[in-house]
Amino acid sequence: MLRFCVFLFCALAPTTLDSTPASAAPAATEVRLSHISVVATGTGSPVALIPGLSTPRAVWDGVAPELAKTHRVLLVQVNGFGGDDPGANLKPGILDGIVADLHTYVSEKRLGRVQVVGHSMGGLATLMYARTHPEDVSRVMIVDALPFFSVLSDPAATVDSIRPTAQMMRTKVASAYGRPVDPAVVDANVQSLALKPASVALMRTWATAADPRVTGEALYEDLTTDLRPQLAKIGTPVTVVVPWSKNKFGEKLTVAFYQHQYDGLTNANFVGIGDAGHFVMLDQPQSFATALADFLK
Repeated sequence: MLRFCVFLFCALAPTTLDSTPASAAPAATEVRLSHISVVATGTGSPVALIPGLSTPRAVWDGVAPELAKTHRVLLVQVNGFGGDDPGANLKPGILDGIVADLHTYVSEKRLGRVQVVGHSMGGLATLMYARTHPEDVSRVMIVDALPFFSVLSDPAATVDSIRPTAQMMRTKVASAYGRPVDPAVVDANVQSLALKPASVALMRTWATAADPRVTGEALYEDLTTDLRPQLAKIGTPVTVVVPWSKNKFGEKLTVAFYQHQYDGLTNANFVGIGDAGHFVMLDQPQSFATALADFLK
């Protein structure tokens, strides 16, 4: 199960973002901050899309162009992922840095309250953002993320009990920096992250672009962050997208597990999407697009 924890968020490289503006929309613009960069496109009420561990903003390519017709879309990318320079992310504090940079961006652009969608580690950062800066956030969508990821390896895990393992994993992942990428390892890593062959093939072409030093530190922080005690303090409406597979636990048991992990949220809605793996937006693009549209209504 710990191997699954390492590879649950595969390193993905970005595809080229088409920044050609719509007829009435401003051109896409990129702003680089210490821990993240933001590409903004489209017009309308703002929606921020935050990808997961080692994942580029290109993971949202299936929904971003349509979304930009009616919204100002803020495509976030963590520095060091997608081939970007790591910037400040070679030091501890990546998750807090994501939150701080988002707050800075939203404040400086005077965007008001933003709807935020976060996948995987990006979902954890989204919860942290809603907890720390509720004045910035109108509602959030969490896409296959947990408030304490380490329960997947040990239901009784605590931050202290998982810390030695997390430290070991951080060191192992970071040690890959500067070494040639083994295609066989990449193939093994992506197989468990999606169900459809086309999704796996796409992820395979994206793999290996993330800086493993950033991945290692971000993984460590993800494993050792437990937001469950703070969930009751999050008043922002939260939608949790739960991918499920009939070949594993099915929808009922999977959704029930997530509901239990989010016990304490006062305003939560759970949306199951199957058959799908962790990268639900790749396995079931139409169902995910529908869920996103419903969320934004």
